[in-house]
Parts: sequence; C-alpha cells; structure tokens
Amino acid sequence: MAASASCISLVVLVALATAASAQLSPTFYDSSCPGALAAIKSAVTAAVSSDPRMGASLLRLHFHDCFVQGCDASVLLSGNEQNAGPNAGSLRGFGVIDGIKAQVEAVCKQTVSCADILAVAARDSVVALGGPSWTVPLGRRDSTGANAGLANSDIPGPGSSRAQLEAAFLKKGLDTVDMVALSGAHTIGRAQCSSFRSRIYGCDTNINAAYAASLRANCPQSGGNGNLAPLDATTPNTFDNAYYTDLLSQKGLMHSDQVLFNGDTTDNTVRNFASNPAAFSSAFTTAMIKMGNIAPLTGAQGQIRLSCSKVNS
Repeated sequence: MAASASCISLVVLVALATAASAQLSPTFYDSSCPGALAAIKSAVTAAVSSDPRMGASLLRLHFHDCFVQGCDASVLLSGNEQNAGPNAGSLRGFGVIDGIKAQVEAVCKQTVSCADILAVAARDSVVALGGPSWTVPLGRRDSTGANAGLANSDIPGPGSSRAQLEAAFLKKGLDTVDMVALSGAHTIGRAQCSSFRSRIYGCDTNINAAYAASLRANCPQSGGNGNLAPLDATTPNTFDNAYYTDLLSQKGLMHSDQVLFNGDTTDNTVRNFASNPAAFSSAFTTAMIKMGNIAPLTGAQGQIRLSCSKVNS
C-alpha cells in the first residue's frame, strides 16, 4: 500500500506542476488586452533607441526579479529588494517600466501585470539590440511583498566561481547550459568599476594584459566605483555572440564571466557559442523561457498592481 500511495502522490505532484506551468500562455491577453504587447514593444524600442544601455538594464531587471521569489515583479517594489547588495546603486530602468505600465493601464485598466511587462520588455530589449526573439508565456501576477534577504543570497555576484554560479542557477531549475547561455546577456550593457576592480588589479591571472591595462585607465584602485566599462568590449550595443569570443581571448570583464572559460567543464559550451551564433541564440531563448517560468504567481494569487512600485491599497 505504501508504495502504491507514494506512486499516486508522485502522479498528483507531477499533474499539479504541469497545471501550474500550463497556466502561463502566450495568448493570455489576446482577449482582455489585445494592444498590450504592441504598447510594450513601442515603449521599449523608444527607450533603447535613446539609450542602448537601457536594453541591458531592462533584461537585468527581469533576471533579478525571477531569481527572488520567482517572476513576480517583487524587484519593482520601492525599497526592500532594491536596497539589497546585488541591486543597490546598479539596477536601473524603473522609470521606463513605470512609463510602460502607465501606457498599458490607459488601454486596459488593471489587466496586465508588472511581472508580465518585465518579461516582455526583456524580450523586446534583446530584439531592439539585434538579438533573437521568442514567444513569452504570459499570465503572471504581481507579488504583495519583496525579500531583500533572498536577493542577497540567491543572485550570484561578480566574484562568483563557476561552481557557485552553477549552484545558484540549479537552485532555480536552470542547468549549466542555461547558465552559460544566460550569462551571454553580458554581450550588452556596462558594469561598474567596483564589480571588476579586483580582477584588473592582480587578483586574477586569467586576463589579457593589454585589456586589463585599458580598463585601469578608467577604473582606479580607489574611487570611481561607478565608472563604467562595456561587458562586451567588441560590440557593446549589439546582442550577438561576441561575449563568448571575448572569453576565448581572456577578455571577460568580471571574474564571474571569465570563470566560464578557464580550463573547466563549461569551456566546450563557450567554444560552441563562440563559433556558432545560432546555437547561442537557440540556447539563450530556451533559457529565457525557462527563467520566465520560475515560480510565477497565477490565477487568484497575488494581484495586478496599479503602480509597479507599490502594492494596491
């Protein structure tokens, strides 16, 4: 009886998990707010056109959201997670999201969640910078709370080792290939001096000497913490696979970048993505869909926030 009962329990659990993931659907707003996706795309395209770095910032917002409590827009709530170590002073794009939310609200009152706006804006940012597109499953709802503690513990930092990165991603149901592919988001955007200073002043030996010297010009040993350098030295405003060719040349900006190509288990995946843009695009879009499915609130859970920065009163 015990074995039979456990088998039944397993079947039930699998069915429940399948039902939960099935609640997200690309057609979720087709009837309730058919203009939502076009409104988001238009706003993202305009924002990225005026500031190419914004594409990376919106993509990062979605990542930092999903890794804490799941993809529930908790990162958009004022304070709390925004003040956590991985986010304070470096997350940006909140005003763009607020603007998109206002436009969508004007078309469809309290219908489209901030969590879904983040997921779609991430996709549209990648496309705006020349990267691949993918179909975003929709139907997430917004959290009524945030968790700074989880942000500090679950978002991997710039000093992470390969093993630490793998563990952080595996904890969210993302495998090693997903991790290497999602790291390729660093083919766009810029990082602050404070996140790569130790790497260019002797802590790392696996860095191209001329590259390190060029970075030191704008990142002094003390001060200048907010000075920026492109994560991809080759084509910083284009979403392509140059991030991986940079790694082959020991030109990863942060420690957590170069550990992906450092005589270890992820080397072959990096080589594959460096030589095969289509392989990278396929793996990246697959991983983005998987990441967007991390513990979403659906059905009657959570709420549809009227303002992304605060819970409904």
